[in-house]
Amino acid sequence: MARKAVATQAKTQSNIPEFTPEQELEAYREMLLIRRFEEKAGQMYGMGLIGGFCHLYIGQEAVVTGVTMASEKGKDAQITGYRDHGHMLVMGLDPKGVMAELTGRESGLSRGKGGSMHMFSNEHRFYGGNGIVGAQVSLGNGLAFASKYRGDGSVSLAYFGDGAANQGQVYESFNMAKLWKLPVVFIIENNKYAMGTSTERASATTDFSMRGASFDIPGEQVDGMDVRMVHDAAQRAIEHARSGKGPYILEMLTYRYRGHSMSDPAKYRSKDEVTKYRQERDPIEQVKARLLESGAQTEEQLKAIENEIRAIVTEAADFATNAPEPDPAELWTDITISA
Repeated sequence: MARKAVATQAKTQSNIPEFTPEQELEAYREMLLIRRFEEKAGQMYGMGLIGGFCHLYIGQEAVVTGVTMASEKGKDAQITGYRDHGHMLVMGLDPKGVMAELTGRESGLSRGKGGSMHMFSNEHRFYGGNGIVGAQVSLGNGLAFASKYRGDGSVSLAYFGDGAANQGQVYESFNMAKLWKLPVVFIIENNKYAMGTSTERASATTDFSMRGASFDIPGEQVDGMDVRMVHDAAQRAIEHARSGKGPYILEMLTYRYRGHSMSDPAKYRSKDEVTKYRQERDPIEQVKARLLESGAQTEEQLKAIENEIRAIVTEAADFATNAPEPDPAELWTDITISA
């Protein structure tokens, strides 16, 4: 007998959760590192130092920062698409290794062979950087299946965009995740544009938090520009998955300031729209304002942090520019040849 779908939309709490001064400062540092790193990457791409594709995370920093703060680093697995630099930085990977991968050097995280879209770190439990749209959702399911099989108590955090949310393999993954009660949180980073097409034009239904309703998967819309709201929702979702209740969907309502990739001039939206988000909803400026208003930090202290972050990024850029390129023999490593 077919089961009746009973999924209901989880409601985001109306009261805004508060961060401690320590949490605010951690979030500020992490998001600022992502922002300055991505700005430098964009600059280096324009100089021809980074080739291939390059998708920047500028504007969306609160999503991965809040989720990672709510997770167990070193235990929970993360996997995402090609907009992946920020995810690795927040998970603790060396900025020099990330930038060196962008420039195709042997010191890169994938020894210079993956570039912007294909980075990996088993040590930090980061499983890509995946270039095929929506592929990471099925792989994220696999990570969750492995966790349940081993009984290690970890959760798989699978990020994908609003465009990927319309892919068929996503719904196959939803079905399997619910059927087997896999410990996975599906995080839809809805930045309002699937490449150059707005969600209103590309999606029949734009409430992505309800995409799992027919599979009885609870979903929740979250203000993805406020790191506190992201953290609060992620805590609930991760606990739901870790406790054996199965998958959970978080739709992060966020916004990217740059085009889909460095080759995208983003002419499909107005400058006023981007300016409005920058001035009124910027995730980093929100945290900065709270730190100053509460007296937890002074302008001088925040300026010192800014200088520290810029120095880290400059060091990473210098390293990635001067590090040696891979030996030609590297072409034959990490591949399987069958007869």
